[in-house]
Amino acid sequence: MTNQILQYALYIVILVGLAIPLGRYMYKVMVGEKTFLSRVLQPVESGVCRICRIGPSEQMTWKKYALAVGLFSAFGFLFLFLLNLLQGFLPLNPEGIPGCSWHLSFNTTASFVTNTNWQAYSGEMQLSYLTQMLGLTVQNFVSAASGIAVLFALIRGFVKVKQKGLGNFWSDLVRITLYILIPLSIVVAVVIASQGVPQTLSAYDTVDLLEPVTLEDGTLVTQQVIPLGPAASQIAIKQLGTNGGGFFGVNSAHPFENPNALSNLFQMISLLLIPVACCFTFGRGVKDKRQGRALFAAMLILLAVFLAIAAFSEAAGTPQLAQGGRVDLSAGSQQAGGNMEGKETRFGIAASTTWSVFTTAASNGSVNSMHDSYTPFGGFVQMLQMELGEVVFGGVGCGLYGMIGFAILTVFIAGLMVGRTPEYLGKKIEPREMRMAVLVCLATPVAILVGAGLASALPETAASLNNPGAHGFSEILYAYSSAGGNNGSAFAGFNANTPFLNVSIGLVMLFVRFVPLFATLAIAGSLAEKKAVAVSAGTLPTHDARFVFLLILIVLLVGALSFFPALALGPIAEFFQMIA
Repeated sequence: MTNQILQYALYIVILVGLAIPLGRYMYKVMVGEKTFLSRVLQPVESGVCRICRIGPSEQMTWKKYALAVGLFSAFGFLFLFLLNLLQGFLPLNPEGIPGCSWHLSFNTTASFVTNTNWQAYSGEMQLSYLTQMLGLTVQNFVSAASGIAVLFALIRGFVKVKQKGLGNFWSDLVRITLYILIPLSIVVAVVIASQGVPQTLSAYDTVDLLEPVTLEDGTLVTQQVIPLGPAASQIAIKQLGTNGGGFFGVNSAHPFENPNALSNLFQMISLLLIPVACCFTFGRGVKDKRQGRALFAAMLILLAVFLAIAAFSEAAGTPQLAQGGRVDLSAGSQQAGGNMEGKETRFGIAASTTWSVFTTAASNGSVNSMHDSYTPFGGFVQMLQMELGEVVFGGVGCGLYGMIGFAILTVFIAGLMVGRTPEYLGKKIEPREMRMAVLVCLATPVAILVGAGLASALPETAASLNNPGAHGFSEILYAYSSAGGNNGSAFAGFNANTPFLNVSIGLVMLFVRFVPLFATLAIAGSLAEKKAVAVSAGTLPTHDARFVFLLILIVLLVGALSFFPALALGPIAEFFQMIA
C-alpha cells in the first residue's frame, strides 16, 4: 500500500512540476512574445498567415470570433464525415476497409470535432490509415487548439477595458498548433515510439502462433493478424490534446498503444499536462498569478479527493472476490492485490486507477483499463467527474473556462449573501454574464440527463447493455456522461453502434461543446466592453482559501443536485447490492 501511495504522489508531483513552466511558456505564446522556438517557427507562422491571408493584428468581436470557430468546426465536420463514408474508395487503405455507415460516420465526426473522441468503432478494424491520419489526427490538433483559443479570448476579455476585440481566432489557432501542440506531440511521439508503439504505413502483418488454437467448431487456428499503422503520432496528440481516441480498439490497454510502465507514465502525465498548465497561464494572463493558483488549488483538491476514493475502493476489492478466501486481495511483491479485474497486470492497481481518474478529470477519455470492471465507487468517481462538467482541470482550454463559469456563479451567490454587486477580476458581473455563466454550468447536466433518460426509456437500448440492473443503468449513464462531458471513455461492453445511440450521443457531444463555448465568448465580449472596477473593502477576494472552499462547494452542489437521483439508481445502488 505504501508503494501505491508513493506512486500516486509521484504522478501528481511530476505533473505539477512540468505544468508550471509550460504555463509560463503558453502565456508567452498567447501574448506573442518570443520563445526559444521562435527562431525556427516564426518564419513558418508568417508563411502560413501570408498564404491564408491572416492578419495577426486584426481584432475580432466576440460574435466574429464565435462565427470563425463555428465555421471552422462546420467545415471540419463535413470533411471528416465524407472521409469516413468514402474511405473504401480512397488511398492508404491497405486492408481494404469499407466506408462506415452514415450514423457511425456522424457519431465519429461529432466526436472528434468536439474534442470528445467517443468511439463506437474499433480503430484497427473499421478505419483506414488515411482516415486515422488525415481525419482523426488532424481534428485532434485543431479541436484542442480551438478550445485553448477560446480560453485566450476569455483572458483578454478580463484584461481589456472598454474594447470589443478579443484577438484573432485564425492567428490564435496557428500559434497554438505551431508553438504548443506540435512540439509537445513530437517529443511524446518519439518517446513512445522508442518504447515499441508502431509508426508505419506498412500493411498488417501475419505471424505464426506459438501454440495453435482449436475453436469450438474444430477449426485449427495457426496464425494471427498483427495490426499496425501510424499509431505513435496519433497517440501523442490524443493525450496532449485531451482527445483520447485510441488508434486501436482497446485504447491504451493495447500493448501497441502503451507497451510498458515508461510509456504509461509519459501518456498519463500528458493527458493532464496542458489543462493544469492553463491555470498558470490564466494567472499570468489576468496579471494576478494568485487567481490562477486559486483555480488550480480548487481543481487539485477535487482531483486528490476523487483519486483517494477510487484508490481505496480498488485496493479494497469487493466482498465477492474475498469471500471464502478464494482471492488474495492483499498487495505484495508478486501481485498488485485489490480489484484487478479489467486491469493490465503490467500496470497494476495504482497506475490503472490514477489513469482512470486523470482521464475522467480531463476530457480525455483514453483508458488503460476497462472502467466497466471497476468497483461501484470507482465507477462513481469516474462518472461524477464527467458530470461536473469536466472542470476538474478538464479539457485543454474548455476545462478552465468551464471552471471560470463556476467562479462567476460563486461570486454572484456570494454577492447576494452580502448585498453587493458581484465582481470578478475587476469587472462587475451583471445579468448578461450570469445568464451566460448558467449556460456554461448547466449545459452538461441538461444534455446528460435528457439523453440518458431517453435512452433508458427505449426498450431496444437494453440490447446494447452488457449487464442488467443497476450496473446496466450505469453503462447508459456513463455513456451519456462521457458524451456530455466531452470525455469519450466508456464502460467496456456497452454497444453504442446503433442508429439511435450514434445519433443521440453525437447530438449531445455537439450541444455540450458549442453551447458553453459560444456562451464563454459572449462573456468575454461583454467583459471586454466594461470598465475596470477598483477593489474596495466590500470586494470578495477571489484568490484566498475561503474562495477556493466556496468554489468547490458550488461545483459539488450543482453536480450533487443534478445527478444524485441518477447516481443513486446506478453506482450507489450497485454498491449496496454488493455489500448486502
